[in-house]
Amino acid sequence: MAGGERLGPAGTFIEPTVIAKVDPAMDIVREEVFGPVLVVQRYTDVDAVVAAANDSVYGLAASVWTQSLSHAHRLSRRLQAGTVWINTHSMYDASLPIGGVKQSGYGRDSGLAAMDNYLEWKTVCAVV
Repeated sequence: MAGGERLGPAGTFIEPTVIAKVDPAMDIVREEVFGPVLVVQRYTDVDAVVAAANDSVYGLAASVWTQSLSHAHRLSRRLQAGTVWINTHSMYDASLPIGGVKQSGYGRDSGLAAMDNYLEWKTVCAVV
């Protein structure tokens, strides 16, 4: 729909891009895209949206855009993603854990959850 042109001195950047009329089997739908790319798909049923979003080996992040905060919270519980933003995208805070699920990552960075990356837990039991 828009964008997709190479930018920069060596053509190593892509301008912000919107892609529509995609098939769910296309790589642009199935892979994690790290760039200014938005893939647009039409749905009329929330259950179909959740099924499509979760039908992936990846689960880094998701965004839910709605006027109903309660609807967004119900939907966020169903999405298999390490982070779900509501009415925003890419909002980070050092106190919040960051990380994905499935093949989008292991463990968490930032926040208290990241401490597990640096700790080795030990259990000691004794009978006296």
